[in-house]
This record gives sequence, structure tokens and C-alpha cells, in this order.
Amino acid sequence: MNHIESRVATPKERIYARIAESGGTISKAELLAADQLTNSTLTRLLDDLVADGLIIETGFGPSSGGRKPILYRINPDYRYIFGLEISRFSSTLGLFDMALNPKSLVRWWMDETMKPEALVAHAAGLMKRLLKDHGIRAEQILGIGIGAVGPLDRSHGIILRPLYFAAEGWTDVPICQMFEQATGHPAILENGANTALMGEIGASHEPRSEHALYVHAGISLRAAMMTNGRIVHGKYDTEGSIGQMIVHSDGPRLHENGNYGALEAFCSVPALEREARMNAKRGSSSLCERYGVSQERINYEVLLKALNDDEPTVKQSFQQAATYLGIGLANLINLYHPELVLLGGVLMNSSPDFYRIATETALGNTYYAPDYAPRFSKGSLAEDAVVTGAALNVRHRLEIG
Repeated sequence: MNHIESRVATPKERIYARIAESGGTISKAELLAADQLTNSTLTRLLDDLVADGLIIETGFGPSSGGRKPILYRINPDYRYIFGLEISRFSSTLGLFDMALNPKSLVRWWMDETMKPEALVAHAAGLMKRLLKDHGIRAEQILGIGIGAVGPLDRSHGIILRPLYFAAEGWTDVPICQMFEQATGHPAILENGANTALMGEIGASHEPRSEHALYVHAGISLRAAMMTNGRIVHGKYDTEGSIGQMIVHSDGPRLHENGNYGALEAFCSVPALEREARMNAKRGSSSLCERYGVSQERINYEVLLKALNDDEPTVKQSFQQAATYLGIGLANLINLYHPELVLLGGVLMNSSPDFYRIATETALGNTYYAPDYAPRFSKGSLAEDAVVTGAALNVRHRLEIG
């Protein structure tokens, strides 16, 4: 099961984590500087980790006057990890080695047939096929990391009441238990926004950011926060709460349970679709005639075509949505003061203007700018951030005695 334990890492686990987080090779001297261990104790721990196949000696680094230092890196083939993203548009399964190199990535649409039982059966079948294709035994799998839309009960591995799934049945789903029964591998559930942030930070080749914010703008708005290198978890795992940030006190609401004037009512795929349908009904846009669809069938795919064709009302709607998102980002930045803000989701990739307007608006409303200005990025993993971070979450739980 997915019961979350809070325990102190063993010395071997700390050393292994340091080597893994280096992203490449690291010397004994660098490890000594980062931990309160004696030289003899560190030597013994490194020897044990090498003997157990967890890390590898990779040669010697440059000398600083004495003997050349031995360099270490984690053994990518010690075990393998499955990462799984469960989202509303599509889901992704990845098979990773311990260095988080993807050996295979498979993506599929989450249509009305993808009820929980169907998804588990589909993903479990893919897992068996990938293991066979790569010649990996089932006992070499460390576990399955799942990054899913919320709200969640992470401690018991349950997806609670997510909105906007095309298929029925996505309420109170014991997803970890279902995968453990179907595959025999332990499963860990985490908020998809959190795993995306974990994946991006873990994959970055730049100096590690200890304080980072991740915002995903798509069918819903999702956010995650990292401080001192650790994901911030609240009492209740509601990843969509950023969408309920009120940015216009007299504004509309997106659905009956949402706040009036909430950010999601101005900046989300459903909000843009609703506005386009209303414009078509009022006769202020030509989407129906231009793309041969009825008002009810104006969807995000149609909007993207219109945006690429510079259709005026659609272009204005996206620009307004980006502006509102920038205001929401500024609110979060002024509250948390991150050094890095990572932005993902289909809206962020709808056009270069969307990202530009959102970030410029955010900076323009950051209280201490220009003395304080966070760095903005789309990250390096794009649509693979969630599944990579889900696999990383499994590696974080590796127990080394």
C-alpha cells in the first residue's frame, strides 16, 4: 500500500542520495564536505554500496596536489522503475533506470472507455510487454510511481473526486492497491503537479533550485511548491486549489462548486471553450462557419486552429487568459518568493505569446521587482515531467540498510 512514513534516512541512504542528485560523478572529498561523517566511515559506506551494486567507481578525477580522487556514480541498472501519469487528456507509462533515463515511454488518450479498471489492465499489459522487450525480470522492478490529478488520499493511495475525466468511475479509486494486485509491484501515489516539479528539478542541468514553484495550466490549474529542496504538502491534497484563487470579485465561476471570480474561470481550457461558445452564440465570432462545427462542438482543438489562424476573438481570449494567469502567478510569487517558477500545461504551449504575456504580467506585479525577480522556465521535460517525477518518487523511497 501507499502508506507514507516519516523516518530518518540511514547513512547509506544519505550517501546514495548525494551521489544520485549530483547527476553524474562525484568524489569522496565532495561527499565528505556534504555530510558529517569521518573519512573511515565514508570509505566503509562507499565500499558497501559498491559491493551491493548500488554505485559504481568510474575512474579518477583531476588531482589537486595529491592522489587523484576516485569518482562514483549510481549504477543505473541496479533496479528499474515504472512511472505512470494519470491525467485527463492522456496518460503516460515510462520505464526508467535508476538514473532516470527513460528506456521506453508510452502515451494513450483518456477517452470515455478509460475507466479505472480499464486503465489498470491497459497499463499492466504494457508493463509486461516492456519488461519482455528490454529483457528485465519482474523482480528487478523497484516499484511503480503514480502521478495523478487530485484530490488524493496519498497516504492510502486513493484518487478521490477528480473533475473532467471523460470516463466514469473515477471517484474513490484505490489505484495503488489495484496496481499492486495486477502487477505484484509496490505502488506509490503522489499529486501530479508535485511529481512534475520533482521531475523538472531532478532533470535540470543547472544549479539545483531549493525554492521552486510549479504551475500547470490546462483543463484545470495545478500548482506545487518546493522549499529547502522538499515538496510542501498540505493537510488536504487539493492540487486544483490554485484555480480557486479569486482574481475578480465580481467575476463568474466555472462550475457550481467553484468560487465566483476564481482564476480557473478566466484561465483554463473549459473557460476558453465556454467563452468561445458564448461568442459564437452572440454572433461575435465566425468559428462555426469557418471550421464547420456547431456551437456545442467548439472545443480546444478548434480553438488552437483558430489561434494559429489569428482569429481575432480567439486570440484576444488567449491573451486575456495569459494576463489573468500572470496575475495569479504574481500572487503566488509575492507569497512564496521562489527562486524558480516552472510553467507547464497545454495553455502554456498554445503559443509563444501566452508564455510571454503570463511571465511579463507576473514580473510586472511582483512586489519587490526588480531587486527580486524569480527565474521563469518551461523546464526541460515538458509533457514527460509528471511521469519522470513519479519514478523519482520511488527512488526516493529506496531503503538501504
